[in-house]
Amino acid sequence: MKVEIWSDFACPFCYIGKRNFESGLQKFGKDVEVEYRSFELDPGAPVTYDQTLDEILAEKYGITVEKAKSMNAQVSAQAAAVGLDYHFDTMIPTNTFDAHRLLQFAKTKGKSEALKETLLHAYFTESKHLGDHETLATLGQTVGLDKAEILAMLASDAYATDVRDDEQTGAALGIQGVPFFVINGIYGVSGAQPAESFKEVLDKVWKEENPLTMLDGDGDQCCSGNSCNC
Repeated sequence: MKVEIWSDFACPFCYIGKRNFESGLQKFGKDVEVEYRSFELDPGAPVTYDQTLDEILAEKYGITVEKAKSMNAQVSAQAAAVGLDYHFDTMIPTNTFDAHRLLQFAKTKGKSEALKETLLHAYFTESKHLGDHETLATLGQTVGLDKAEILAMLASDAYATDVRDDEQTGAALGIQGVPFFVINGIYGVSGAQPAESFKEVLDKVWKEENPLTMLDGDGDQCCSGNSCNC
């Protein structure tokens, strides 16, 4: 079974969804291949903002900063419920394109899953600047990637096409928001669904891939309902 996950590093529900998905995935272990795909919520976002995340949210939705803080507090509570620690007051909003290029690079080294977790934690919990090349390189190094190689890659346009290809594939599938999970290229699950929901859909697909095979035997020796003569 293969699960492709479209998500963005700046999406708070993507990290929550990741945790719920991982909880639902536990019984399947290594039987499931997971691939993280790139999706930018705001491709035109600047690398550096003069505003806080609360101020950006308030401006985007035409609400007060206090209302934005209240909304973010609610999301923080949802994150805490799955063991995540969000700090919206100190998060550094930025353009995530280079972070996605680093993810694509990490795929070639077999480090994409570790990097995904590291960058999400760095952004939401540690308030790291994911638009800064030095920061990205240092974070990449913690999962076993070569820092000098990362810096050289980020200084070029390497893996830009890979990011765009993921986004185009997502658009072709009708993906407009993240997180979005595609299972075996057939089933789509949108949003940070509860762990039980992920477990149910994964179980459904697993049973389709592994149908029960009846073996020959004495079918007369069984019980059905109130009768033991079937």
